[in-house]
Amino acid sequence: MTYDAVPLIPRDVLFGNPERVLPTLSPDGSRLGFVAPDDGVLNVWVGPADDPAAARPVTHDRHRGVRTFMFCHDDRTLAYLQDTDGDEDWRLYALDLETGESTLVTPQEKVTAYILEHNRWHPTSMLIGLNADNPQLHDVYRLDLTTRELTKVAENPGYAGWLVDSDHRVRGGVAMTEDGGAVVYRRDDDGADEPWFEIGPDDVLTTDVAGFNRDGSAAFLFSSTGVNAARLIRVDLATGAETVLAEDPEYDAAGIARHPETLEPQAVTFVKERKSWTFLDAAFGAEVDGLTQRLRGEVGISRPVRDDRTWLVHDVLSDGPVRYYRYDRDSGELTFLFSHRPELEDYDLAEMEPFSYTARDGLTVHGYLTFPRGVDRAGLPAVLNVHGGPWARDTWGYNPEAQWFANRGYVCVQVNFRGSTGYGKAFGNAGNKQWGAAMHTDLLDAVDHLAGQGLVDRDRVGIYGGSYGGYAALAGAAFTPEVFRCAVDIVGPSNLLTLLASVPEYWKPQLALMHNRVGNPDTERDLLWERSPLSKVDQITIPVLVAQGKNDPRVKIAEAEQIVAALEEKGLDHEYLLFEDEGHGLARPENRERFYAAAERFLATHLGGRVQAD
Repeated sequence: MTYDAVPLIPRDVLFGNPERVLPTLSPDGSRLGFVAPDDGVLNVWVGPADDPAAARPVTHDRHRGVRTFMFCHDDRTLAYLQDTDGDEDWRLYALDLETGESTLVTPQEKVTAYILEHNRWHPTSMLIGLNADNPQLHDVYRLDLTTRELTKVAENPGYAGWLVDSDHRVRGGVAMTEDGGAVVYRRDDDGADEPWFEIGPDDVLTTDVAGFNRDGSAAFLFSSTGVNAARLIRVDLATGAETVLAEDPEYDAAGIARHPETLEPQAVTFVKERKSWTFLDAAFGAEVDGLTQRLRGEVGISRPVRDDRTWLVHDVLSDGPVRYYRYDRDSGELTFLFSHRPELEDYDLAEMEPFSYTARDGLTVHGYLTFPRGVDRAGLPAVLNVHGGPWARDTWGYNPEAQWFANRGYVCVQVNFRGSTGYGKAFGNAGNKQWGAAMHTDLLDAVDHLAGQGLVDRDRVGIYGGSYGGYAALAGAAFTPEVFRCAVDIVGPSNLLTLLASVPEYWKPQLALMHNRVGNPDTERDLLWERSPLSKVDQITIPVLVAQGKNDPRVKIAEAEQIVAALEEKGLDHEYLLFEDEGHGLARPENRERFYAAAERFLATHLGGRVQAD
């Protein structure tokens, strides 16, 4: 097969709305819900559990869409969250599935809600966090699902996060400290909060309270205290005795599968090159292993039905759509429901391949490569696609941008640079105050490594990314323009000083963490300015494409407009795409099409890849 023989995958197949996604079963097992387009806008659809084709839309948004929902244990309410044009002021709605009536239960302006706890033991109530009284702090409210009434049950004394158990009791909270660490408080029977344990700044991103068992006698912690990588620990709350349940010397424990009745952990996942399982319950492990052998990719398990006899299973591939199944544990029958994008089956997709290299200071850095199909792996143009966060990581699996780049003729290079999560605290802390410094040279070292192997053409490398990745793209253009042929920035900050001065109000309790990880404007103003792409705009010599959502609450529109104004003033080659009805990313399919069409033309102009004929 030659490169020209590989069919071009249409952008609307890669970036348009999925056909069906996010399936979930109702707790009584009678209904299946999922998100799917209704007249071109994503909404929640619900139908009989055994007949996805019979589902009908129950939400009727006609603008931005609905993407976050859950069935409630009263077996008639569906709760969902929605913001306005990407402002992230999330409002909670409760929909009666029998009457079709939807109630906005958090109508306040400039307030964001999130669901704290809802479970089978309290089927008609839900705990939510709401910053209605103080924009910086979320108080705890109880929502009565029968009357739709909200009642405040706990006022926030300064917590960045709450601890609640399955009986809807507030058990404490987490407060950030001035040095970027945290203190976890535990609430006693009299309602007083006492310090439980401290988390140092080096452990704050790898230590967390993961929840409580059903009777509230034990807590489960992800903790890296005293070790490099986060372990799962069981703490007896009466005696303080700790038991390590699962650990790895290099990789942080990432997730827990818990028994739906006892809430005790049955398995722990670690995300290495691919997801791996450590089973604490042999019978559960045997069942998951059996499913893994019957499917092709990484297996995920969802257990929404109260009797736990029916699971939802998803099968994640890197070279195909995500496939969803219903699994009957009694019969062993595995029934295919749908894939998120069946049109992808008509195309030859590329596999995502793990790789690693040694950075200039000796640190091992991991990432993923996706090569174009049908070509020799030599001297190829490449796009360095930098993940956001930066306290996040790229993972193996289907990635529409990776497929897009590979299909257009570029090697997609994804790097989990220092500061990325999942690789233990030493690797994560190696990124402290290294924006535009060692975090950036990790990206440069990836280019050197791949060019040194002859895989990519050193003179045809673009840098691309969103959020922190957008910052990295601007940094590539401003700090090392000789390495990259072009740069694409999506909602990336251009000035670290203005970024830190304009965070959303409800982020401010965690601002000390950002100061510790990025830099403190009160004491390190010069460092932050030097690491800001805006400070080196005179050095930009490569074309830059900037895309920005007007309503972005995290990276304000000023971050884009100040770099664009500087580029215009200096007559530097650039394009600017402003999306009036978007926030921190592009949710509406028509906006995604506008962006990806422009980015495709931009990359083809400067790197020589293929372009879809419009």
